[in-house]
Amino acid sequence: QVHLVESGGGLVQAGGSLRLSCTASGSTLPIIAMGWYRQAPGKQRELVARITYGGTAVYADSVLGRCTISRDNAKNTVYLEMNTLAPEDTAVYYCHTQAGPYTYWGQGTQVTVTS
Repeated sequence: QVHLVESGGGLVQAGGSLRLSCTASGSTLPIIAMGWYRQAPGKQRELVARITYGGTAVYADSVLGRCTISRDNAKNTVYLEMNTLAPEDTAVYYCHTQAGPYTYWGQGTQVTVTS
């Protein structure tokens, strides 16, 4: 069973920045990719950014240019640097990882952006 520990959420004013981090532990299979999804009230969960073990990253159009995802493979940790935050970025952000054929989710961390 893979355990994901997230940190870095919080309350920030519009235009501000936050850095999320997530560390995976307990995997006996290679971690292929890690990423972040978010879910705002009344909306479906959506991809924010994802990065493979090799460093290939994909971003949602809504965050392209404002967010940077990075990964420390030695620590099984993924980071999401979010800049120029806007109220529409308010959501619960979930860490996601793929280990072998299996996927796992973190508990989520709240990000609230005030105008």
